[in-house]
Amino acid sequence: MKSYSVTDVGQKRQVNQDYVYASEEPVGNLPNLFVVADGMGGHNAGDFASSFAVQTLVRTILEDENQNPIKVIRHAVEEANRKVLEESKSHAEMAGMGTTMVLVTIIDDYAYVANVGDSRLYLIEDQILQITKDHSLVQEMVRRGLITKEEAREHPDKNIITRVLGIGPEIEVDFFDIHLKENSVLLLCSDGLSNMVADEDIWRIVSTSREMKEAGMRLVSLANENGGKDNIAVVLVQPDTKEVQVC
Repeated sequence: MKSYSVTDVGQKRQVNQDYVYASEEPVGNLPNLFVVADGMGGHNAGDFASSFAVQTLVRTILEDENQNPIKVIRHAVEEANRKVLEESKSHAEMAGMGTTMVLVTIIDDYAYVANVGDSRLYLIEDQILQITKDHSLVQEMVRRGLITKEEAREHPDKNIITRVLGIGPEIEVDFFDIHLKENSVLLLCSDGLSNMVADEDIWRIVSTSREMKEAGMRLVSLANENGGKDNIAVVLVQPDTKEVQVC
């Protein structure tokens, strides 16, 4: 397995509210774990929300004795939601804060994905495929055929998120599982990348880069060249599925 993770404040923001976590080694009963979170809230609240949510997620996974990866992830995301909401209610300066979250663990030749919000996971092979579905007003309009995907990129309401951690006592989590091939690459990212770099350009960069670090740095650079209007988070993972299949 190869991976690379990076965040960048971008060209317009003063504070980086994106947070990434990447472990190729076991985290509790999960054999590996990769996470992107994009915080929201005034002052340092969004910064705190994303980092605190991911740290709570990891701690909960470490303490969970369940062997089922979906149950482990669901419990950890629900606990992260509960803890962020608790902090929000306890500190007036953090009222209303929240965070998106997308995460993946890879077991044998399958990737188990969970997401809340509009941070994304892409599967990159001979084409690029967005696995997660954005929980946003504009993407709901796209799904209903009211606007095109191209129109969504410049829509004035594209920052309205319809599902986020830390806002309410209950959280609905989407789950996906993906069968991986020998050369599959997974990309987790915040909207600071997906709003600034077209899917075809993401595919081109990842496909033509010699290693994960080069691809990650090129993606961040292009997002900044295209305006860098938001913080940028990138986690790239190339599972070693060939080894698994041989076994």
